[in-house]
Amino acid sequence: MKIHEYQAKEILRRYGVATPRGRVTDDAAEAAEICREFGGRCVVKAQIHAGGRGKGGGVKLAGSPEEAQELAGQILGMRLVTHQTGPEGQEVTKILIEEAVDIVSELYLSITLDRAQGKPVVMASSAGGMDIEEVAAKDPDAIVREAVDPQLGILPFQTRRVAAKLGLEGGTARQAGKLLASLVKAYLDTDASLAEINPLLVTGDGDVIALDAKMNFDDNALFRHPDILEMRDLAEENPLEVEAGKFDLNYIKLDGDIGCMVNGAGLSMATMDIISLAGGEPANFLDVGGSASEEAVQNAFRILVSDESVKAVLINIFGGIARTDRIAAGVVAALEELGGIDMPVVVRLEGTNVERGRQILEEADFDFIVAEQMADAAEKIVAAVKGGA
Repeated sequence: MKIHEYQAKEILRRYGVATPRGRVTDDAAEAAEICREFGGRCVVKAQIHAGGRGKGGGVKLAGSPEEAQELAGQILGMRLVTHQTGPEGQEVTKILIEEAVDIVSELYLSITLDRAQGKPVVMASSAGGMDIEEVAAKDPDAIVREAVDPQLGILPFQTRRVAAKLGLEGGTARQAGKLLASLVKAYLDTDASLAEINPLLVTGDGDVIALDAKMNFDDNALFRHPDILEMRDLAEENPLEVEAGKFDLNYIKLDGDIGCMVNGAGLSMATMDIISLAGGEPANFLDVGGSASEEAVQNAFRILVSDESVKAVLINIFGGIARTDRIAAGVVAALEELGGIDMPVVVRLEGTNVERGRQILEEADFDFIVAEQMADAAEKIVAAVKGGA
């Protein structure tokens, strides 16, 4: 689960991480009043679940309350397009007004899970304010990495080492080390999957402040953090993904036009690959699970075809635990509920009760396109989208 910058800063402040003073609003006139409280100079920041807001025009410096109001009016309601939103962008419904601070240098600091080591890893760089992927591609040595024992947390010698590698000295280095320890504790305590400060700035007085903040959380651990769960902003999420989550379906919206319903994450990935290999583009990742019920399949199919970009559906099921007859019955029930659909559906069934599953499809009032193998299924679905089926 993702949260907004202002919410991430709220959490980090609980752990002693210094941030600029700021307040969130959805009103341009109130933005001017907040700016006036902060001394008349402030930063107006769009609040969406995506990075690259500054490059997209969603972060502006205001030299007066009047300018803050003008900029707030421009940003509120705009569809902000960044490299993380996709071309459709994301509508800005709230903004964060923060005091302007004196910036001497910008650093990068984050902690996330290193799956190869099986541990959290701190990543830091003196190239703050830039996309870390860009830094890693151009100069991998510019990124400092420090693995963290999840039981012990980060140790003092590690925080000193990171600060030294960032070129920090004296009181600034001590502040940075303390902030890093706080960031790691926040990450571990909240079951976060990412805690990122970019940029982490050094002021003219040598203070270290989190100018921006991002936190993502492990969905499976949110039951332990009801206060964080309350921060979820459904308006920032794809409506189809939200709907799928109600039925414990693993659904991710993609940019193609072939809807995919598959059981098992590995088979789902392979299905998307073989569709691409055949010249098509998957419209989603949808894993109905290894033990999918008829009801889950019915809901999954309904969600798939409600996507306006979907022109055809591929159902690829290998029934081990899942029974293929239940899958088939769920699809047929969904079609009956919808009153039929005007798009081709290619089905490839293998595994438990496959003969019964195929019989259910044959007896249905809908004309399914049956495939024998995955490659055959991919070729048929691509041909169907192109009008050749």
